[in-house]
Amino acid sequence: MGAPVSVRLDEAVQSTLEGAARERGIGLSTYLRDLATAEAKRVRREKIRAETQRVAAYIARSPEAQAFCEAWGTPAPIHDRE
Repeated sequence: MGAPVSVRLDEAVQSTLEGAARERGIGLSTYLRDLATAEAKRVRREKIRAETQRVAAYIARSPEAQAFCEAWGTPAPIHDRE
């Protein structure tokens, strides 16, 4: 696990988050860790999608890239490779 992180929350925000954590039967630290982990995954997916869009835009405007993609084809999904 990574290093501890200290976060300062105002009383109203902390109270709200503690209530949400209590409803889930977990502590505030666990709840905040879960929220942060979910957000990190969302940010990573967003970056991957943005990069995919940049690549697609490049391919759309580059005949050389289009030729490369046509020569290599489209990979089949993993579950179709058996």
